[in-house]
Amino acid sequence: MPRRTDVPTLVAQARDGQPRAVARLISLVEDASPVLREVMAALAPYTGHAYVVGLTGPPGVGKSTSTSALVGAFRARGKRVGVLAVDPSSPFSGGALLGDRIRMQDHATDPEVFIRSMASRGHLGGLAWATPQALRVLDAAGCDVILVETVGVGQSEIEVASAADTTVVLMAPGMGDGIQAAKAGILEIGDVYVVNKADRDGAQTTARELNHMLSLGPAREAGAWRPPILKTVASRGEGLDEVVEALEKHHAWMSGNGMLRTRRQRRVRAEIEAIALAALRARMGGLSAAGDALADRVVDGTLDPYAAADELVAGLGAGQPSAGQPSVG
Repeated sequence: MPRRTDVPTLVAQARDGQPRAVARLISLVEDASPVLREVMAALAPYTGHAYVVGLTGPPGVGKSTSTSALVGAFRARGKRVGVLAVDPSSPFSGGALLGDRIRMQDHATDPEVFIRSMASRGHLGGLAWATPQALRVLDAAGCDVILVETVGVGQSEIEVASAADTTVVLMAPGMGDGIQAAKAGILEIGDVYVVNKADRDGAQTTARELNHMLSLGPAREAGAWRPPILKTVASRGEGLDEVVEALEKHHAWMSGNGMLRTRRQRRVRAEIEAIALAALRARMGGLSAAGDALADRVVDGTLDPYAAADELVAGLGAGQPSAGQPSVG
């Protein structure tokens, strides 16, 4: 019989900053452990303090290098930093394929930095499905700043905007940035824009194109945030202080006008809905026989699909979640 997870002890150890306890809690999240509800209930009183910064952009712009450089910049300001680096999934193990921690070895021995690679496991939008709960773990563990680095899939990475307080969009010269800007996909979500690898030819042109594309958007009201466009050479640590200053200004602007709370409410609402939908899907899994019978009736023309769906929903009240799946009741 497996040994029961001692959640109160794990949470207390994570609150003390013990890396193994933090890692264990995130593993429970990723594995959808049966004790996940208990974990989230225990963490709830200690959350809501961390500043979450998302970093996104096309592949090859230097997201991992920029993340590592930002860790150093925040540590220089005395901040405890957490990093969730979301990688593509291995088609064999389902685990993180690239392992961004390898690229952040400069911070591996710093007890005030926790770095975790998470597999996207096929989840679209550039994040892992477990990201919201993993953020709660790092928040409760006392991280002042949490950096979320997306998987690097291009225009579909917009989900990071809903998971972060501030979203940084990274671009680089010589990578078809004009075309990327014209598509306007991930460029609609940025609070801070950074042209990395600014020592390359074309950096000024890329910054100018970004500025032009932003100017084509809707007119901003007086007092609205105007996203800055900054240039960095993350591999040499150049320009990172300016990025941190922009992040701090955006955080202060949001705190002053209530936008920070609004964004966090929106984020939590989406998290609640996702948990509820997962519970409903689990209950529907127990109604497969009923679903087959309804499908037969629709095929035979004795029932329409809307009426069949109504019957299926009506039957959910008697359904029960399967083992290991989340429950809302």
